[in-house]
Amino acid sequence: MIRRIVSECVGTAFLLAVVVGSGIMGERLAAGNDAIALLGNTIATGAGLVVLIRMFGPVSGAHFNPAVTLAFLLRREIDRPMATAYVAAQFAGAVLGVWAAHAMFAEPLLQISTKLREGPAQGFAEFVATFGLIGTIFGTQRSQPEFTPVAVGLYITAAYWFTASTSFANPAVTLARSLSDTFAGIAPASVLLFIGGQLVGTLAAVGFFTWLFNKDCPQ
Repeated sequence: MIRRIVSECVGTAFLLAVVVGSGIMGERLAAGNDAIALLGNTIATGAGLVVLIRMFGPVSGAHFNPAVTLAFLLRREIDRPMATAYVAAQFAGAVLGVWAAHAMFAEPLLQISTKLREGPAQGFAEFVATFGLIGTIFGTQRSQPEFTPVAVGLYITAAYWFTASTSFANPAVTLARSLSDTFAGIAPASVLLFIGGQLVGTLAAVGFFTWLFNKDCPQ
């Protein structure tokens, strides 16, 4: 149990170091071109996810995301005490990952983001992003589990560009990114909107994809 919790904490920390660190690097090298900065941020995040899921998956399942843990809890594939421990480890790891990125790029360790991401379109984008992420996981776990790490990395890479919110799709990531006033940041005032969209997207995805992939349901 301890190894699983540590795996979730360290894996989530690495994920946030990738997201925030690549955002800082992209912004510094892009000379004001946000599209280029976002492209660098996207490639690093998608590639990093594939590696991290492969690395930590055999230990903890590599959730790195309270929405994913909630989805498995609702499907009774993880018990409540372990799910609670996972979520706590994910939030703690996410904050540590942001601080690690700041330290690597000589940024102030403690920051609060000023980047507002407001409006119902942003919340809906997070609903869509999270719904698709949970569907990707459930679908590949059902048909081709060894492909799940690649599928998740590819989905997030695509969702960075087809969603207006750039696909946070993760409550721990959302909260931690509010502690970084860099390219990947989100203002604290926008956090509840994003997490609300993510949680509703998770619940909708669990209901829909459980029904869709249920072999016992009449066709």
